[in-house]
Amino acid sequence: MPEKQAVDTAAKRRSKLTGFLKQEAASLGFDICRITTPDTIPDAAGHLDAFLAAGRHGTMAWMEETRDRRSDPRILWPEVRSIVLFGMNYGPDDDPRSILAHRQKAAISVYARNRDYHDLIKGRLKEIATRFAARSGEDVKVFVDTAPVMEKPLAAAAGLGWQGKHTNLVSREFGSWLFLGSLFTTADLEIDQAEPDHCGSCRACLDACPTDAFPAPYQIDARRCISYLTIEHKGLIDRDIRPAFGNRIYGCDDCLAACPWNKFASAAREMKLQARDDLRAPDIAFLLTLDDAQFRAHFSGSPVKRIGRVRFVRNALIAAGNSGEAGLVAPCSALRGAPAAEVRGMAVGALSRLMDPPAFAGLSDHYKDETDPDVRLEWAAAGDAACR
Repeated sequence: MPEKQAVDTAAKRRSKLTGFLKQEAASLGFDICRITTPDTIPDAAGHLDAFLAAGRHGTMAWMEETRDRRSDPRILWPEVRSIVLFGMNYGPDDDPRSILAHRQKAAISVYARNRDYHDLIKGRLKEIATRFAARSGEDVKVFVDTAPVMEKPLAAAAGLGWQGKHTNLVSREFGSWLFLGSLFTTADLEIDQAEPDHCGSCRACLDACPTDAFPAPYQIDARRCISYLTIEHKGLIDRDIRPAFGNRIYGCDDCLAACPWNKFASAAREMKLQARDDLRAPDIAFLLTLDDAQFRAHFSGSPVKRIGRVRFVRNALIAAGNSGEAGLVAPCSALRGAPAAEVRGMAVGALSRLMDPPAFAGLSDHYKDETDPDVRLEWAAAGDAACR
């Protein structure tokens, strides 16, 4: 009898703590909250090893450095018993691909058109963690891309959705548009069921990718992904892949937006995640004129600010070169003498596509003054291309 009472008492405690967490999540604006255990992603290590062995992480060396902790939550924190996954809908109010037809405008990924979700979600998770720790007496840790946590496999195991063929999380209720955060705790909580894969034979996300970044379903090569190249990759961008960028200057939503499950999605309720008007379709010409202080002010609070002005202007120059807009020659030309080599190089590339060959050839004096070997190669390649 005492043993049964202990079991009943433990079950009631689990139920109360689980209910408390989910109530707190709802009250603080999270659209979904589910719970799993640290041992529910046994295949994650093998998938991660294959990804790293193929070099598909590009220059993201931190993924290899944190491989062990990333592949097993118990290595990250041995005491963890339950992992709580939180999802917040950031669905757009229109099709984000519609801007791609307006080549003089810049396409910024849906998630970056307002406040940085890392700050927003982490702040709210800390509130929940504080209250939960006080209620339960258990230890807690919260993460929002701040530690090597494989949030998408864990979210699938917890039942928030499943990892689609584009490797991102898909939800039957929210489509492709969920921000994720996690709370690790030593508490014993009620566990939710995993969500099965509902992709079937669909390959809309794979076919939508402008750079063929998916070697196979459920596999991605970051080195060909526009999101990686515009956000994580430093330096010049290969000439062969630049045309596929179109006017995308920060991230890419094509594989997400193409998913048929988005027919059930709704626009974000959270005001801080709804697109700012000035970030929906900014003029490329305007973005090219921003100095460092203006860039920081314009993108204050936005994730865009984190990549810095140099990488941002590099991306905008690629979009300018793809635009075919003669009116962008002047702002691109003004950046030929920029201090950063990657900006000078992309300015050369853009001008070689926007100017007729004789006019571009007239800029040869700048080539003679260039000392950076990569930019000199860009001049040479651009000159050859302009003359063809």
